[in-house]
Amino acid sequence: MNQVTEVKEEIIAEVQEAAKEAAEPVAEAAETVVAQAVTELSEKAEAVKEEATESMADLKDELEASLKQGPPTDDPVWARFEELLASKEAIPVKIEAVVKGGVTTTIDGIRAFIPASKAAASRVEDLETLKGLETEAIVITAERPGKKLVLSVRDALRRKEKASRAAAMAECVEGAVLDGVVDSLMDYGAFIKLNNGVSGLLHVSQISHERVAKPSDVLKEGDPITVKIIGVKDGKISLSKKALEEAPARKERAPRGDRPEREPREGDRERRPRERREREEVFNYKETGKASTSLGDLLSGIKLDD
Repeated sequence: MNQVTEVKEEIIAEVQEAAKEAAEPVAEAAETVVAQAVTELSEKAEAVKEEATESMADLKDELEASLKQGPPTDDPVWARFEELLASKEAIPVKIEAVVKGGVTTTIDGIRAFIPASKAAASRVEDLETLKGLETEAIVITAERPGKKLVLSVRDALRRKEKASRAAAMAECVEGAVLDGVVDSLMDYGAFIKLNNGVSGLLHVSQISHERVAKPSDVLKEGDPITVKIIGVKDGKISLSKKALEEAPARKERAPRGDRPEREPREGDRERRPRERREREEVFNYKETGKASTSLGDLLSGIKLDD
């Protein structure tokens, strides 16, 4: 029995020794594989790090070079703004926001500034009332380097108004009969706002065939009226109401031979024909006013006592 036990123990010892000898190469191989993998990973990580460092340095150089060169010269958006600046072509805009000193809008993705003094045809006290307004504007500043885009609504609207007035003035020819309303009254006549938007002067002598002391005696502001253009000179339009009315029959006067001859007096001037006198009279109002739509022109002839 003891002999069997000894044999079994010898066999177990031999098996363990054989297993140990067989495992040693496997462990060594495993250690080698792991070491190679760690080395390869370290080398790859170092390569990636070096590549990333080089890329950032290159990008920094490119950015600095780009800033020195400024925006690309082939930018189609800014090229269009520069064309609009040169042509003064009006473009549609919508007021989006109120900022310090003016309002803003956006054109082709670029924010544009409109100064308060150029946000409307005339001065606006509260710029908030302009938010959402759709109108027209022209480019007055387009600077690529600073991306500065400035517009003017006022210039666009005034140019449009000027063109409309020129077209209306082209319709105002001598002999034309137009409707309008009495816009304002002066001692020397009435300013008539014609239906085409142009104003003209109805001189007191052209209101009626009857003598009229003051225009306010027979007219009031807002009255509809039909007039005839009797003259256009230097942008002034002279109108007549009596030219559209039948002249009353003139009283017959005694023959010249039956009237006593009046002795000539000092200061007598040559008597001009009535038609010529009236024509000169309607245009001779430089001292007292002129046919114009502006308030400044309407008030320019009024003299105040000191």
